[in-house]
Parts: sequence; structure tokens; C-alpha cells
Amino acid sequence: MNLAKISANGQITVPVEIRRQLGLKSGDKILFLQNQNGEIVVSNASAAAIRKAQTAFEGAAKAMGVSSEDDIQTLVDEIRSGKER
Repeated sequence: MNLAKISANGQITVPVEIRRQLGLKSGDKILFLQNQNGEIVVSNASAAAIRKAQTAFEGAAKAMGVSSEDDIQTLVDEIRSGKER
């Protein structure tokens, strides 16, 4: 268990063990979410954003027929030349 104290300005210092587990470094933002049990969960905001983007784009490459770096380069070349798939 880790404990943090809230300062008069409402600031907290995230314990080093928690920073390591969340992959946090100076300047990173943290996200506070309330789960279904009413508990507050702390998360690395950048990692959460990446996971959300990955979920949103899941299956997009397959749907576009992109399965390799060559396919990606071809797609980039097509976009740059103004062609559409």
C-alpha cells in the first residue's frame, strides 16, 4: 500500500513505486476514473489515450487491405499523389 499527503494547494506527490508501475515521468498527466464500485482509479492519461485510439482503429488496417510496411508506404504514396484507394 502506498500513501500520499495532500498539500494545502490540493497537490499530491505520487509515490515512486506507483510512478514506476504507471510509467509516469515529470510533466505527465494522470487520469482519475471512478469504477462501478465507486472506487477511484489512477491511470497514466497518455497510455489511456493510446489504448482508446488503438480500440477506435482496431480492424481499420485489415479493412483497408494494409498488412505490411510496403502496404503502408503504398498508401502514403497514394495519399501524397491525390489518388484514392
